[in-house]
Amino acid sequence: MVAAVVAGVCLWPSGDGGELPTARAYRDVDACLLTDSRGVAPGVPAAPVWAGMQEASRATKVRVSFLSATGPDTRANVEPYVNSLVQEHCSVVVAVGATPGQAVRAVAPRQKHVRFVVVGDGPGSANVSVVREGGKPEVQDRIRGLLTSLTGTS
Repeated sequence: MVAAVVAGVCLWPSGDGGELPTARAYRDVDACLLTDSRGVAPGVPAAPVWAGMQEASRATKVRVSFLSATGPDTRANVEPYVNSLVQEHCSVVVAVGATPGQAVRAVAPRQKHVRFVVVGDGPGSANVSVVREGGKPEVQDRIRGLLTSLTGTS
């Protein structure tokens, strides 16, 4: 009886006569954001980066996700988080903050098949792009554009 009720609710037609929503089809490309312990909450530096990544995902069908590093704010503590994203097959790893940026720069030379993006200051390299910090709309637009370019969907 319970199964019949659940099936009936799940299959009940929508009131607007429209079609039932379908799952979003993604390309086999993952872009991953690494933040400090504050994550992507409104008002933190990673918030406009995450918004830009979500916009790029809607436009390009690239999967996006984020991971917040916890524990001490040291490169040694954050490097395993970068390595975790590489092991999860992230095609692009975006890092926000000084320590995540340092960790990315330490890992990037050993992971030439991954594209990295550091939001902040400092030099880029063969597989590390740098997005300068700025106002929320500028950072959001820069990330959206760069992610679109790096994932081959420009």
